[in-house]
Amino acid sequence: MTYASTGQRSAENRVSPIFLAMAAILVASGFALATGWGNARFGVFLFVVAGWMVSLCLHEYAHARTALAGGDITVGTKGYLTLNPLKYGHVVLSFVLPVVFVIMGGIGLPGGAVYIERDRIAGRLKHSLISAAGPLVNVAFGVVTLVLVSGGWFNDTDTPSVIGEYAFPVSPLASALAFLAYLQVTAAILNLLPVPGLDGYGIIEPWLSYRTRRAVAPYAPYGMLLLFALMWQSEVGQWMYDLVSWIFDLFGANIAYSDIGHAMFSFWKGY
Repeated sequence: MTYASTGQRSAENRVSPIFLAMAAILVASGFALATGWGNARFGVFLFVVAGWMVSLCLHEYAHARTALAGGDITVGTKGYLTLNPLKYGHVVLSFVLPVVFVIMGGIGLPGGAVYIERDRIAGRLKHSLISAAGPLVNVAFGVVTLVLVSGGWFNDTDTPSVIGEYAFPVSPLASALAFLAYLQVTAAILNLLPVPGLDGYGIIEPWLSYRTRRAVAPYAPYGMLLLFALMWQSEVGQWMYDLVSWIFDLFGANIAYSDIGHAMFSFWKGY
């Protein structure tokens, strides 16, 4: 019985080959960009999508791991600790839509959350920490990528980012890192907003009255779509861009690198 239990726990924590494949694509595409191998614009696309997917998996993993520490022992049997995107509650909401949002508008919007059995967890603070764990992953990713961009270690200007007839004095890898940083920062900011269905609301929800929670619950499925629609409005989008630009400045990173990275990422466009 002990050996079976140990084996089961091992399987529940074993990292998924799908996640390892995404991490391998991230590393391989980064190496290709650094060495000038292959099509740079397609390389930026692979690097950003793989990096974004890896961060989404770790975002959901953080929710699950914190829930396990809080008392929900079912997250292991559900496969949430394997970093397998196919095991999470809703693949379309958690991964497909966030990637589509990036491709369509260059917006880092979070996906759906893992299904936590909240009745197994006692204490409002624990519930708040579970909701906060995911966005903190995006914050960490954002800090790391911004430090890498501001440090200039990957910015070999002898290999410029070429878009159409124009060559920009920033390496494809540096522009890819900057765009990935932009996505992480926007994801952290948006996901921490107290909008029903997002983690920001999940942080404050345990502290609200039952009547308020019940009144808000029907609107939770539409929170992310509402944010996406708002981001398409020029005023809101500009406000977000200005805020992220200010954060880039705090780290000594150039927001223009992110713009170039976004243009490089969109290799299917005619420029």
